[in-house]
Amino acid sequence: MFIADCLSIDKNKELTIGGASVRRLADKYKTPLYIMDEGGIRGAMRAYRDALREHFGENAMACYAGKAFAAVGIYKIATEEGLGADVVSGGELYTAKKAGFPMENVYFHGNNKTDDELKMALEYGVGHIVVDNQEELFRLNDLAGEMSLRPGILFRVKPGIDAHTHEFVKTGKIDSKFGLALENGEALEIVGKAVKLKHVSLEGLHCHIGSQIFEHEPFALAAEVMMEFIAKVRDTYGCPISILNLGGGFGIKYTRSDDPKTPETNIGVAAGAVKAAALKHGLPVPRIVIEPGRSIVGPYGITVYTVGAVKTIENVRTYVSVDGGMTDNPRYALYGSVYEVLSVSRPTEPRGLLCTVAGKCCESGDLIAKDIYTQHIEAGEYLCVLSTGAYNYSMASNYNRIPRPAVVMVRDGADRLVVRRETYEDLIANDVL
Repeated sequence: MFIADCLSIDKNKELTIGGASVRRLADKYKTPLYIMDEGGIRGAMRAYRDALREHFGENAMACYAGKAFAAVGIYKIATEEGLGADVVSGGELYTAKKAGFPMENVYFHGNNKTDDELKMALEYGVGHIVVDNQEELFRLNDLAGEMSLRPGILFRVKPGIDAHTHEFVKTGKIDSKFGLALENGEALEIVGKAVKLKHVSLEGLHCHIGSQIFEHEPFALAAEVMMEFIAKVRDTYGCPISILNLGGGFGIKYTRSDDPKTPETNIGVAAGAVKAAALKHGLPVPRIVIEPGRSIVGPYGITVYTVGAVKTIENVRTYVSVDGGMTDNPRYALYGSVYEVLSVSRPTEPRGLLCTVAGKCCESGDLIAKDIYTQHIEAGEYLCVLSTGAYNYSMASNYNRIPRPAVVMVRDGADRLVVRRETYEDLIANDVL
């Protein structure tokens, strides 16, 4: 009936998530409101964890990519489900630390980490730092030497794979701000420099080819390319690579036309490619790490708005204006992302209203969805946007001095607040009065 299995209808034929009434939650916590199904999130985490262990053994690890949704609550869930964490900033690292996340299971990414962030990672005892470039390698080596430490590192490598996704989220090609290229010898050259350094220990390689990917082939090809490079590193420098981090990028269902694969399917394809390449090159199968984020939280989150006005411009367009917008979901403005939109009160009725859902920001481009069909909707009613668990709260802003919404987790019908709604006082907390 719905694109996400966490959604259903109650006896009144109104929308529910995780067994809880969406209307009741909106009444209780007000709107705009992010609601996330904790049971679905835990199930997705377990699916990745169990598929990895089945194909690669107990040493394999799924790391939750916090950039999709970072809050103390989600790191606590990831800890309980036995996942690692992929963090990309000092802020994400600090959040994980405050949640009591085991630092040895953290992979710290980023194409331009500051010295303060690197020092924080060293002080916290982060398990692995994923080095992006030569300058970072030498700075990290110096900082670690000053602290009498020798952290484990991976290099981020661009495998040259076109993942058939939006231009802004293709990160595995040579023309990318991330990582080290294979084609021009850059990646092999920096490995040679790293093995001579005293204060870092090269343990692995990392790649990430993009986001919202549905095809099998890019992941399999990336695994083959990376295994071939591991063999080249061994043959050139005699340096064993024990960790291969294949990143994330697994797609989710935003609309009915999207066809995402299951974790078992994606990991099975990667496993076939890794094991075949290991046999071909005479290599042991390395410890495999993957970093799903969107596919863990994306399908299990919704955003609820209150409709303020329905404005019909005859022979042009009908605008449905809501009390949120690009401040809580900038993905349409950034990528032209498409969403499914439902009336909370009549989600199963025919979709006869052609409309554009507009936000409240003072920007013409502040839209949530353009020219989509939804059920009849009137001012004062609740409207729900599906599949907003990822890259919504984490990308939210205070543009126009709009406070960010609350986040509520639901599990088996019970709700709990995990991020409180910002207040106007929060907005001026850092202003110098």
